[in-house]
Amino acid sequence: MKVGEVREVGHGTTDLHYVETGMFDIEGYSSVYLLDAEEPAVIETGIGTEWEAIVGAMETVGIAPEELAYVAPTHVHLDHAGGAGYLAEACPNAEVVIHEIGAPHLVDPGRLWEGTKRAVGDQIRHYAEPKPVPEERIREVTDGDLIDLGDHELAVHHVPGHAPHQVVHYDPANDAVFTADAAGIYVPDMDAVKPTTPPPNFDVPQAVDDTRTIADLGPSVLCYSHFGPLPAEDRLDEHERALTEFVELVEERRELLGDDEAVVQQFVEGTDLADAWSPDRARAVAEMDVRGILRYLDTREE
Repeated sequence: MKVGEVREVGHGTTDLHYVETGMFDIEGYSSVYLLDAEEPAVIETGIGTEWEAIVGAMETVGIAPEELAYVAPTHVHLDHAGGAGYLAEACPNAEVVIHEIGAPHLVDPGRLWEGTKRAVGDQIRHYAEPKPVPEERIREVTDGDLIDLGDHELAVHHVPGHAPHQVVHYDPANDAVFTADAAGIYVPDMDAVKPTTPPPNFDVPQAVDDTRTIADLGPSVLCYSHFGPLPAEDRLDEHERALTEFVELVEERRELLGDDEAVVQQFVEGTDLADAWSPDRARAVAEMDVRGILRYLDTREE
């Protein structure tokens, strides 16, 4: 897909489209979803550099900026919520829906921006500095809340294993879950689901529980933020297996090498994602994910 291209999700869904954002200059890495309901919603926002492409995609499917009712990033990591302020500005009647823990970071994104710069290093060159969302434009949600879109609804489920402010949204009319990072990352070029385990808050047992929370909903379709929609089939089991195996491997390498930086370097050099993404991005993701597991192992021991 080209940047800004919009397609129907399909798989038996209605009123549902997704947009290729071209995040990090990679095709097949980041999706934003458009739910053309009576009260239209955008789920996810990208890193702030793609907001114009998202607005253009909205107009392609017949959603005028002033008609958009909701902007719903699944959590405040900037690859999901970095465009929230830009879209709020472009779509003056939209509420920005976010878990209550994350809301202050959208109102005043300064700490989030500084933390992201520390976490992603030179990858920050791909990001736009987030714009604040006016407090009166934010709707805080928590587990069990419903967002009424008229002929659709989004049921909110808190899934804090990846980050304490993360939720997934379930659209019963489409039997589809917008998975955030709670079901891992789908890599189209490999037809594989990979775990995503960044520091500082990744919690392995909770992440496993989160995967099972999605499975308990019994969805037919998984709408991955990274990347694209898929029939659910056995993808949640695949994620749980991949996550468990990754944690075991990191722990094994730590015991073998006895040096965390050597562990990180080994995974960075051995990443199998360089052909699917850019080598630069693949190495950055490998480093972040390993550091997230190492930090989890430290906190588990405390």
